[in-house]
Amino acid sequence: MMVYVVWLTPDATAWASGGGGPMDNSTSLGTFPPDSLSPSQLPLLVNPWDIVLCSSGTLIACENALVVLVIWQNPALRAPMFLLIGSLALADLLAGLGLVLHFTCAYLVRSDAAQLLTVGLVVASFSASVFSLLAITIDRYLSLYYALTYNSERTAAFTYTMLVLLWGLSLCLGLLPVTGVNCLAEEATCSVVRPLTKNNIAVLSVSFLLLFGLMLQLYVQICKIVMRHAHQIALQHHFLAATPHYVTTRKGVSTLAIILGTFAACWMPFTVYSLIADYTYPPLYTYATLVPATYNSVINPVIYAFRNQEIQKALWLVCCGCVPASVAQRARTPSDV
Repeated sequence: MMVYVVWLTPDATAWASGGGGPMDNSTSLGTFPPDSLSPSQLPLLVNPWDIVLCSSGTLIACENALVVLVIWQNPALRAPMFLLIGSLALADLLAGLGLVLHFTCAYLVRSDAAQLLTVGLVVASFSASVFSLLAITIDRYLSLYYALTYNSERTAAFTYTMLVLLWGLSLCLGLLPVTGVNCLAEEATCSVVRPLTKNNIAVLSVSFLLLFGLMLQLYVQICKIVMRHAHQIALQHHFLAATPHYVTTRKGVSTLAIILGTFAACWMPFTVYSLIADYTYPPLYTYATLVPATYNSVINPVIYAFRNQEIQKALWLVCCGCVPASVAQRARTPSDV
């Protein structure tokens, strides 16, 4: 759900102040000048926030392209967990490309069709990213709750079903602006993200809150399972609270809290703001809540891919042709959950 403030305006500070009318206050994915002006007569005012978003998109695309490449080229990374991590990386990769393409189209192509296509791509990609995070959370819960049967064919079938559903739903959400659910014809229905309508973005925001609540519940259950397993092992081996296993278990629970807290910190400000605000609000507020949301796609590879031991090995093989002994011999601990 990425956007761009009106970028052609006589007032170069309008992007920060919100301008003098309703349309000036609307955060837009492209506002086009009168047809009477030739391209050479148009002032090309580049919004600094747009540059930030385009730079974020470039970083997101490069980061996640590396993860997708590693998983695609390594036949050993075909377990359900790696398929879901690959889905997350692919979604974030498309989101990053969408940001870059939208910046390019907004300043060079200047057409409603390009505007709708790029915003559709961004909406679909970020929706797939959030859905993939939920799928990863479900997979982690199932791997602990059904530890003995997790690697069965039924688990693989369930994973493929989740992937089909999440990408199908994301595609439908991305097609809404393209198929006519937009505010280009009626500005009064615009949300803080033009050309998305107020109803459209409300559905996206409420869906996010529901998904976040479900993820929170699942992570609470995961923490309970991890702590229960650690307690059982401690009783069997007469461990004390200060033993390394207990320490790593607490580290695993802290890691889960950091994962969920990071996700909420990135997306919650924009989600809440988009519910309470409308197109008359200054675009500066939209950018201030929107930019952090893109950072979630920058952080995702670090949390879900680069920390994984198997992906670390594959990365070392791709980059250096070898695997350091410290990586090859590191045992999996509860902190890797």
